Formats: sequence, C-alpha cells, structure tokens
Amino acid sequence: MFKQIITIVLTLTLSWTTIFSAGCQNDAQNGAVLGGLIGAGVGQLAGRDTEATLIGAAVGTGAGYIIGNESDKTKTQTQMYAMRNDINSQIVNVTNSNGSIVQVRLRRYGVGWLGTRGEYYPTLPTSGQLRPVYGF
Repeated sequence: MFKQIITIVLTLTLSWTTIFSAGCQNDAQNGAVLGGLIGAGVGQLAGRDTEATLIGAAVGTGAGYIIGNESDKTKTQTQMYAMRNDINSQIVNVTNSNGSIVQVRLRRYGVGWLGTRGEYYPTLPTSGQLRPVYGF
C-alpha cells in the first residue's frame, strides 16, 4: 500500500512539474526542475524514506541548475559572437554578366574592409569594384 502511495505521489509530482516546466524561461530553470525530479527519485530509491528523497531533490535541483546555467552562458556567448560578426561585416551583391548575383561578405579590418580572398579595400567597395575579383 505504501509503495502505491509513493508511486502515485511521484507520478503526480512528475506530471505537475512537466506542466509547470513548460513555462520555464531558460535552461537553468528547466535544469533545476528536471534535476529536482531525478534527484528525488534517486533519493527515494536509495534511502526509501522522506529524508533521502528530500536530500536527493535538493542535490538534484542544485546540480540541474548549475548544468542549465552553463548552457545558458554558452548560448549567450554564441549570440554575442554572431551579433559582433554582423556589426563588423557587410554583404555586397555583385551582378555578373549573365545576370546572376554573387554575395560577397566583407569584414571590417582597421579603417578599411577585407574581402574573403584576403584583399584589402580602404573604403567599402562597390559592386563594380568587386566584380573583377568575384564576378565574371
């Protein structure tokens, strides 16, 4: 009978936590919720008492939060790197003689611009200036 009650309580807890974790805003919150559930389950299996379940839940919540927080930091760094590249680059469309278009990404380099083939331009080049290098 006691095992059935524990199973029902854990099932309900898992269900409610799943519903509420859908509203979590970041990986740290999701990790804390998931870690708490896993920790509670492991604590219950290991100690078979309330104290072990609570200790497992606390340790799992902390570990899940730490892991999720590191994931959030990585995502933020990746987004910042992408924004920095967008700010320091410019795409120029080069129209070829057959009407096709080649997109050339130029990267800011000092006071000028650097092409993908390593050529340097003191000012942002026009499509006409890039055509001999990238067009036909």
